[in-house]
Amino acid sequence: MTRHDNVRAQLHAIEAVLRQHQLWQAVSPQPEAFASTQPFCLDTLEPFEWLQWVLVPRMHALLDGGHSLPQAFAVSPYFEMALDATHPAREILLIELERLDTLFAGDAE
Repeated sequence: MTRHDNVRAQLHAIEAVLRQHQLWQAVSPQPEAFASTQPFCLDTLEPFEWLQWVLVPRMHALLDGGHSLPQAFAVSPYFEMALDATHPAREILLIELERLDTLFAGDAE
């Protein structure tokens, strides 16, 4: 499998975790929420919302367009801090996010 294939598969795994834990939303946040200038839209979106409405679709768009993927990309450190330690989806989601991060560590091409 290519790096693009691996990234796409990992995005699907992240989505599956969100759906399994009933964290996947049917309705998008208001457009203003996406105008945030903060990393991860932390002032306007919950961490799970950012995954669903920002990371997953933007990464799919890069893949669909055949664009270069980001280098030295890591989201799991933010989620380690942002997610409540008692959240039932925390551990499995962190595992999947770390797997995504690994695909962007160094020269994974």
